[in-house]
Amino acid sequence: IKNIIDFALHFGQFDINGQLLKQAKKLGFSDFELASLKGISEDEMRVIRRGYDILPTYKQVDTCAAEFDAITPYFYSCYEEENEVWHDAHKRRILVIGSGPIRIGQGVEFDYCSVHCVEALKEAGIMAILVNNNPETVSTDYDISDRLYFEPLVYEDVMNIIEEEKVDGVIVQFGGQTAINLAAPLDKAGINILGTSNQSIDMAEDRGIFDIILGELNIPRPAGKSVFTLDEALKAAEGIGYPVLVRPSYVLGGRAMEIVYNQDELKTYMQTAVTINKEHPILVDKYLLGREIEVDAVCDGQEVMIPGIMQHIERAGVHSGDSMAVFPPYDLKAEIIGKVVNYTRQLALRLNIKGLVNIQFVEHNQELYVIEVNPRSSRTVPFLSKVTGIPLVKIATNVMLGKSIKDQGYSAGLQAAPPFFAVKVPVFSFGKLEQVDISLGPEMKSTGEVIGLDKSLHAAIYKGLVAAGAQISAQGTILATIADRDKSEALPILKDFSQMGFNLVATEGTATFLQENGIKVAKVNKISEGSPHIVDFIRDGSIDFVVNTLSNARKPFSDGFRIRRATVELNIPCLTSLDTLKVLKEALGAGTKLRTQKVLALTDYLELT
Repeated sequence: IKNIIDFALHFGQFDINGQLLKQAKKLGFSDFELASLKGISEDEMRVIRRGYDILPTYKQVDTCAAEFDAITPYFYSCYEEENEVWHDAHKRRILVIGSGPIRIGQGVEFDYCSVHCVEALKEAGIMAILVNNNPETVSTDYDISDRLYFEPLVYEDVMNIIEEEKVDGVIVQFGGQTAINLAAPLDKAGINILGTSNQSIDMAEDRGIFDIILGELNIPRPAGKSVFTLDEALKAAEGIGYPVLVRPSYVLGGRAMEIVYNQDELKTYMQTAVTINKEHPILVDKYLLGREIEVDAVCDGQEVMIPGIMQHIERAGVHSGDSMAVFPPYDLKAEIIGKVVNYTRQLALRLNIKGLVNIQFVEHNQELYVIEVNPRSSRTVPFLSKVTGIPLVKIATNVMLGKSIKDQGYSAGLQAAPPFFAVKVPVFSFGKLEQVDISLGPEMKSTGEVIGLDKSLHAAIYKGLVAAGAQISAQGTILATIADRDKSEALPILKDFSQMGFNLVATEGTATFLQENGIKVAKVNKISEGSPHIVDFIRDGSIDFVVNTLSNARKPFSDGFRIRRATVELNIPCLTSLDTLKVLKEALGAGTKLRTQKVLALTDYLELT
């Protein structure tokens, strides 16, 4: 490590020559790092390095320990003498860029997409080459691709593979934001990007361009603005009106996305939550409270196929990855469904999408608004593919290879819904993540998901909740701490729980409100009021689940935070959304019925699909 640091400290003092560069590459320095040390661009450093004929060599990891020929050779790069890559000259070759590390916001769903893309390429007689840097994925199993590279998913290393393999094209659509972020530099280098072009990707991601397109198509979107400074953000929020949704551009998983309700919160966000730069602005949008709707679609440039529409149970403001999603939608009006289909078709064609696209909408005051368009696969693609039986990734890959949707035996438009409900329920790992607030918001926190299936909506929801690990009791004690703005909405739901036989306990403000409205409730001390207080009740096993809706200010280590963390540590369900509470109430009745009758077995599911 000292040798590496010493080299970096002295590199800038020497004139660049072949020997120096060779030494730098053997030590593991990237072109980007070396360029930074010399005060030049990465492209300039790349040209200099290649001018000295300093190229990586690839070594094979023999997956069969030399007992017999490896089915899939694994390769990694180094700067040595012998290159162990061999070439099959007559085959068409396509590189698929994987999704990299599995993490919150970009999970195994994208690895699913990479695997199915590779399978479709192989079925089409094409040599499928995959690059990924995560050994703990299915895409990096020895029997998936024709050739596998374990390399960093950055421009330099991907370009090195492209030049080594002399590929006919690159697919960036199935590796999430990691792969899509490589589209611009690869396009600039003249690489053939299959499917949706970098220009189309930029039209969807660039706020100014996208707003112009929405205006041309007469499609509503929440008022919003791109800003680069704190002053610009404050002026934008003042003009739009609080609350506003703020987030960086070009990110996945809602990272650093927040709803802010006043000027002080916006100042704190701009000063602490994000790095402001001239390339990627901060987006400030009007926050619209309403039902969120999500669509995945395939477009071949002429027609658009929509396998289904998903309706979120939690209202807008909770990240789509953390929301429960129901397919098909359970109470959307025909007019709204028609707009969803129409807007999806118009946007996919106008953006010239070739392959998959994901669009998120919000229904607010009986009007439909577009929140965002993702010109790539999304984390709901596996969910929709499984419950509809439509192989979305295979169809999208074939579209990139020149086949139309019709050529593949599918029709355009919204496909017929199955005769059952499928509910996607998120799974969280809060017990393993210390000091993380479990409250849900625009930034994704879930680490997985399950599916509940049934002919009954509420039975499907109940199955999903149980599969996700929720300890659901049909009776017991509910602890309620409800923010003032939510009290009126919570009243009928808590009243129903009381009539179902649940005991209610609450802190003073919530308890007084419920008592004034004729609901029997016991008061419990806040933490500041001394023991026995609210957390004591949680810890001694007196509470079966907690309802805790948040005030605007989310202060770390507040009473609310400590309550929510106590529920995690003791594995007690804690709900921070009234939408989820309402659904849980209805699911409990379905759960009682399920426990007394045969559940939908796999054979029934296969028959239904």
